[in-house]
Amino acid sequence: MSHPNAAASESTATQGLPPVDQMTSKDYYADSYAHFGIHEEMLKDTVRTLSYRNAIMQNPHIFKGKTVLDVGCGTGILSMFASKAGAELVIGIDMSNILDQAEKIVRANGFGEDKIKLVKGKLEDVELPVKSVDIIISEWMGYFLLYESMLDTVLLARDKYLTPEGILFPDQATIYLAAIEDQDYKEEKINYWDDVYGFDYSCIKEIALKEPLVDCVELRAVATQPAAIKHIDIKTVKKEDLAFKVPFELKATRNDYIHAFLGWFDISFSKCHKPIQFSTGPHAKYTHWKQTVFYTPETLTVSEGDVIKGTLSCAPNDRNNRDLDIVIDWEVSGSEPTKGSMVYKMS
Repeated sequence: MSHPNAAASESTATQGLPPVDQMTSKDYYADSYAHFGIHEEMLKDTVRTLSYRNAIMQNPHIFKGKTVLDVGCGTGILSMFASKAGAELVIGIDMSNILDQAEKIVRANGFGEDKIKLVKGKLEDVELPVKSVDIIISEWMGYFLLYESMLDTVLLARDKYLTPEGILFPDQATIYLAAIEDQDYKEEKINYWDDVYGFDYSCIKEIALKEPLVDCVELRAVATQPAAIKHIDIKTVKKEDLAFKVPFELKATRNDYIHAFLGWFDISFSKCHKPIQFSTGPHAKYTHWKQTVFYTPETLTVSEGDVIKGTLSCAPNDRNNRDLDIVIDWEVSGSEPTKGSMVYKMS
């Protein structure tokens, strides 16, 4: 699964690539965030883009005269919002070749070098033209919040450049979990491998089960109350806190069969005059993050009021810290008690 989040990949393979308008599909594989299609998807995600625009533009008193750092600036849209809101200087940094286009976009819209300065490279490797910044803005979120996310880089920027009284946009994130009935799709995506034109392909089923599915799930599929399982205060969180194991309790809202767990996240800009937040959950308007579906090997049976108790652990993969290793353990209380465990790999 490719993740539509600008500048999330920190592959050094981007060095020495041709200009974006001369790139081939092979180059895009090495530098996927230079491809305009990914940025088109993000810009057209109105929940995402308007939340950032409102948080920034409706709070000019916060931005007026300030120095702002835009981490993973992509096409420069957030940098331009910040400059329009009154920032004295905005520094946008991105390691992808999309920065070549951002430079043209920013200048075409009348923002000079004195207003928006764009820097190409990894934050760890470059020297910014300032010693400190007042505000960090970044659209760092990945699927299930942390898959391929740039949060590590944002925390690095925070610790190195943000003033003690500085502000992060956004500054709060919460991961949620629920359980869903999803028989038809599970049949199509998972159980299909039991019988492929009369042949047993069940070894593929095991692989398919381990890969969480990123998709839009209808609210009517949700068969339990949601549970907030992990809250992240971006001003204070440490990198090591992003590997965690948390308990959860999901109370069934009806008699139904459970085929998967469902994850999503909410984002908040709490330091605004009027706090702004958005959700990527099944109850909310579509976002390009959709939701993350974790299918269970067996179908669980619940009656209204039953509780699914368990734990979810999430940690960056040892070999590639952009990937996630997720383990869900569960136990259903009630008329048909069952327990199980599954290891998932988001890669």
